Parts: sequence; structure tokens; C-alpha cells
Amino acid sequence: MAIYDYMIKKMDGSEVSMADYKGNVLLIVNTATGCGFTPQYDELQDIYEELADKGLEILDFPCNQFAEQAPGSDEEIHSFCTGRFGITFPQFAKIDVNGENAAPLYKWLIENSTFEGFGKGPKALAMSGVLKVIDKDYKNNSNIKWNFTKFLISRDGRILGRFEPTMSMKDVKKAIEAAL
Repeated sequence: MAIYDYMIKKMDGSEVSMADYKGNVLLIVNTATGCGFTPQYDELQDIYEELADKGLEILDFPCNQFAEQAPGSDEEIHSFCTGRFGITFPQFAKIDVNGENAAPLYKWLIENSTFEGFGKGPKALAMSGVLKVIDKDYKNNSNIKWNFTKFLISRDGRILGRFEPTMSMKDVKKAIEAAL
């Protein structure tokens, strides 16, 4: 299957086809409202405002799998994100990104990407420490490691990059601009 073969669930429970986004550069991100990386919503919104008219779509999938940092209903999460961060990019129903109940789109993203580490710096070291406790083999599998993991998808549906939450948003923006 290709990325455009998947259906995704909107907050109201209806489904939309990923094919509706064909021709756009996509940044797909699993998010949480109570995470140390939640302030990335500000940067994501800034990038969206600057680049949406050039063909960027950011697709936001709240996920409560990591330390239960996305509590609440879809409506509560959306209200928090629009009220606190002013997000205007599409936000979908809360999903699982790992395990047997993972959304099919995320199963595809995991199967077609590799984890390449958290980078360097204090946040990267902290994430490595956390993951060693949760999954001793985390370096050797492609599972989503934490909230705010991002996937950059080309206009023709190829995965161009995977950005762990510890990666610089400046680097994410540069990669998006190159894809546009």
C-alpha cells in the first residue's frame, strides 16, 4: 500500500482519505498536550502560517500512548490547542501510533522509516535515558519513541524524513522548504 491508500479519522468520527492531500508536502506529527515538547505547537503553527500557501499541510494526530500526556477528549484537546497555541492546521482524532491498535497510517510510517537516534544535546540524552527504561531495544526498532515525532512526506507520497521530537525545528523547517 501507499500513503494515499489510507483513511484517517477526523475528530467528529468521519473518515477522510489521505488521497485528499495528494500533491501537498505533508508533515505528519503525533502530539500531546501535556508533554515537555508541547511548546513545539507554536513553531509548527508558525511554519504552517508561512508555508501553507506553498503547499504544506501539517496533519496532527494526538496520542496518549507516551506517559498519558494527551488526556481528554478530542474536543478538549482541540480546544486546548486552538486556545493556547492558535493552531489552524488539521487535527484528527486521538490514535495509537504503536502496537496492535496502532492506526494503519502509522503502521505504514513505522514500516517505511528507521529510527536514527535523538541527536545530541541535553534533550537527546534525557530521551535516551527514558527510552532505555521503556524499551531496552529502542535503538533497533522503528517504533515511534515519543510525542512530537514528525514525518515529512513528498508531494508524491514518499517519506523524505523522520524527525524525532529532540530534533531542531529549524532543521525540520529547512527540510520542508527543500521539499516545497
